[in-house]
Amino acid sequence: MTSIDSPITSVNRLQAPQNAAKMRDPLPRLLLQLTARAGNPVIVERATSRPWASALFQGRRHVIALQISGVDAAERRRRFADGIEDAEWALGSHFVADITIDDHHASAEGEWIELSALTIEDW
Repeated sequence: MTSIDSPITSVNRLQAPQNAAKMRDPLPRLLLQLTARAGNPVIVERATSRPWASALFQGRRHVIALQISGVDAAERRRRFADGIEDAEWALGSHFVADITIDDHHASAEGEWIELSALTIEDW
């Protein structure tokens, strides 16, 4: 094969959009569900997502920081955290393999939560 030979056939090019749609980052859908779980008012302070893979699976690693405010912020943070490891998430072509709260503390604006999640592509 030379440098100008392409291993991509026309069939592969036609299938690429379907594969690309399947690989979309599930972070926006996860954020919607996390903010709904936290209740209003809530602010997404930071949300990052990067590819992740093992020998058998591929997915994405997410780190998210939320700020819950309001007079009931402490109680809402406790309810948010309660059972989060066992919660069900609707992410389409991914599923949550692991989600944990890494840190939380009170601030002048309310309650701050940092969590991480691992989503795996669902074949």
